[in-house]
Amino acid sequence: MDHKEVALRGKAISKAIEEKQPSSSILKLLNELKDGIRPTEDLLRQTKIGVTVNKLRQHADPTVASLATRMVSKWREDVKNSKGVASRPKPSSASNGTSSPAPVPSKTASPAPAAAPAAAKAKHGVAPEKRNSKTDNVKYQVTGDEQRDNCVRLMYDGLAYMSDEPPADILTTARAVETAAYDGAGSRVNDAYKAKIKSLFSNLKNKSSVHLRKRVQSGEITPKRFATMTHEEMKSDERKAADEKLEKENMNNAMVAQVEKSISKEFQCGKCKQRMVSYSQAQTRSADEPMTTFCECMNCGNRWKFS
Repeated sequence: MDHKEVALRGKAISKAIEEKQPSSSILKLLNELKDGIRPTEDLLRQTKIGVTVNKLRQHADPTVASLATRMVSKWREDVKNSKGVASRPKPSSASNGTSSPAPVPSKTASPAPAAAPAAAKAKHGVAPEKRNSKTDNVKYQVTGDEQRDNCVRLMYDGLAYMSDEPPADILTTARAVETAAYDGAGSRVNDAYKAKIKSLFSNLKNKSSVHLRKRVQSGEITPKRFATMTHEEMKSDERKAADEKLEKENMNNAMVAQVEKSISKEFQCGKCKQRMVSYSQAQTRSADEPMTTFCECMNCGNRWKFS
């Protein structure tokens, strides 16, 4: 998209916000921007699209807020990287040896998305493996319901574990995941909702779930999709490979030929006195010694052996 198209999309988003259009309309506009824009500082300043999208970070719909947060974070990172690669030109010197004055920034220019709220940029300063809502000093009471707020806290703790993302971004995703789980349970705090939250938390907090946490936080796995994933689908590739190996080993062990047992009435169970006894024989000692007979009563389960 060129500057004109991006500016038009920005106006359309502002209009959708003012008219309180459905979230689906806003999401469509955001996805068009996400897929069609290549952010530069010049484009973001001229179109003010960064400011427009940044307003959606506090949208009532967690899905919209989550997508807007990810877009702003990505644009900020792209602009930062482009600045790091391109060296800034030095002030040119006039023929008389004096330097030309630096251009004065426009007072009306729109700030780039890098000027996000302080909470979004705040560094936590806590070891990744110790991060949680308490260490990050996060206010997770966002739903108005104590039970749901505690579930938002659990989602935050799971996503923050071993993460270096800003607390505000993690909280936005945690809120979106909790909302998706709540909607999936019929918008009720019932047993199904609680079980799903516990399952999501245990999978996120697993040490081997590094890629799962990153995929959820980055939006590669949407909150709605994550809230419906099974335990098997959430497993890491390493865990799946280990489980597959174990399954093959169990299958091979099950296919090993078992010693055939015979049933005879010649033996009498010393416990129940019945003559329904299965037996098998094996050479447990040297070859010149008699075989050992293993018996099991089919009536009471009593076992014994003799040589």
